[in-house]
Amino acid sequence: MSDYAQLLEVALEEARAGRAEGGIPIGAALFAGDGTLLGRGHNRRVQDDDPSVHGETDAFRNAGRRRSYRDTIMVTTLSPCWYCSGLVRQFGIGTVVIGESRTFAGGADWLREAGVTVVDLDPSECFDLLQAFIAEHPEIWDEDIGE
Repeated sequence: MSDYAQLLEVALEEARAGRAEGGIPIGAALFAGDGTLLGRGHNRRVQDDDPSVHGETDAFRNAGRRRSYRDTIMVTTLSPCWYCSGLVRQFGIGTVVIGESRTFAGGADWLREAGVTVVDLDPSECFDLLQAFIAEHPEIWDEDIGE
């Protein structure tokens, strides 16, 4: 599967949905290696009052249990944090597609060092969506990832 931009659009839809709900606009989706959507989700920390519901964890939980995750692709609008990078490593997800890593570099290099294929697409919409949220709600951003 190489049409990563098409896969990223699903994560972007989730990020937009999270923003519309008043949450942090970070979306993610988990796909099988052939591009079949397994699960999708978005950061729900604000909506659910639960600091563990990041975009990647929401998508992963929505995908359900599998025998193996090695052939899967995690697509996320923002470079995964250490928590979500740990999820990728723990379950052996083979590929991570990142919408942007300018706002936050996360664990992308750590994932690469562990043999995970990491693709950073960097479309402006991912960056712009998150930057607008941070400008409006720096206190929420600073709770978890911000400085």
